[in-house]
Amino acid sequence: MVTEFKFPDLGEGIAEGEVKKWLVKIGDTIEADQSLAEVETDKAVVEIPSPVAGKVLRLDHKEGELVKVGETLAVIGEDGEMPLAPAALPVKEDGRPPSVSVVGELPSEEVVVTSATKRRSSRDLDAMPAVRRAARNRGLDITTVKASGPSGQVLESDLEVKPSLKSTPKFDMYGYIDRVPIRGIRRTTAKRMMESQQNTAAVTSMEQADVTRLVEIRERLKGTMRERKGVNLTYMPFIVTALVRALKAHPLLNSMIDDEREELVIRKYYNIGVAVAIDDGLMVPVIKAADQKTLWELAEEIALLAKTAQERKIDLADLKGGTFSITNYGVFGGTYGTPIINYPETAILGIGRIMDAPLVLDGKIAARKVLPLSLTFDHRAYDGAVAAKFLRDLVRMLERPEELLLDLD
Repeated sequence: MVTEFKFPDLGEGIAEGEVKKWLVKIGDTIEADQSLAEVETDKAVVEIPSPVAGKVLRLDHKEGELVKVGETLAVIGEDGEMPLAPAALPVKEDGRPPSVSVVGELPSEEVVVTSATKRRSSRDLDAMPAVRRAARNRGLDITTVKASGPSGQVLESDLEVKPSLKSTPKFDMYGYIDRVPIRGIRRTTAKRMMESQQNTAAVTSMEQADVTRLVEIRERLKGTMRERKGVNLTYMPFIVTALVRALKAHPLLNSMIDDEREELVIRKYYNIGVAVAIDDGLMVPVIKAADQKTLWELAEEIALLAKTAQERKIDLADLKGGTFSITNYGVFGGTYGTPIINYPETAILGIGRIMDAPLVLDGKIAARKVLPLSLTFDHRAYDGAVAAKFLRDLVRMLERPEELLLDLD
């Protein structure tokens, strides 16, 4: 039996993916649950398994092409069976298929004008021999040139028209350029950033914490952590621990806005997202139930999530359910910033690099280790006073790191 396997709904609002690599070819015999292709969604690169065993009769998308949920990805059958033909467009009463666009069917009563060039056969093309010769001399494919002459005739002046996007030259009036398709994670990152900017009243508040003692404690413990768990102890587990305690003291920041119901939804669980930079964008793995984990457990989980995210092997479930996010641009040398909220959350904490700075202690200037903090919050959900008190308590906890170690064994 011939099976037309359609790109499945992977959940979390994923509507399409890019075929990064086919793992099979036409004619291969495969087993049920064998991976057919690696597909990059807006979350991660996932392997798509075959629902049935059989022979690969047809692959409907090339590597690098986008496939939408519900579109046929592959056709699988038995030896001797013929692949199903791709679904044809419905035919109207006059015998012609309807005109369609990416937004649906176009009305047949109207003339749709587009600036896109249309490929025609050279045999059907209406152009004078001199025009054809001029196109050849310029290295142009005359079948892609938009005609402006009477009855669709290609004129020599049409050869001067800027080429279509498919043949756009790699230079502009000032010099050479590169064109990089915005796909996958980068495309999703861009969409999410715009969604956040359009749907939140974002305000950023900044503070700094004297983390001299935290630096000393981390230096003392990181060797033990490496020996016991084989994990590098970063500052992030300390920050997550302090953050959760600050959120419990200021629950409004652990919330989201339900715009449809016009309600503030305060979450009673603490799932902390930690942004991870990858080659083509950002991923935000989520530490579930962060309030129930020790410093050691947080260190292990953060390291594992970061590794699987960078390798693009992270489980989609690990990217869901966040209540508050952290972005650490300090690892790249940044200090303060205005991080963009991971909508629909209502706040995000930006972490800068720890640096030496002069502070006044007991009336004397001393060199101390300072951690810059930037909190962007949605002013619709709460006022600046709430955010300032949250930051104040977070700073106090980071400056008293001994209190963060009470759960260590």
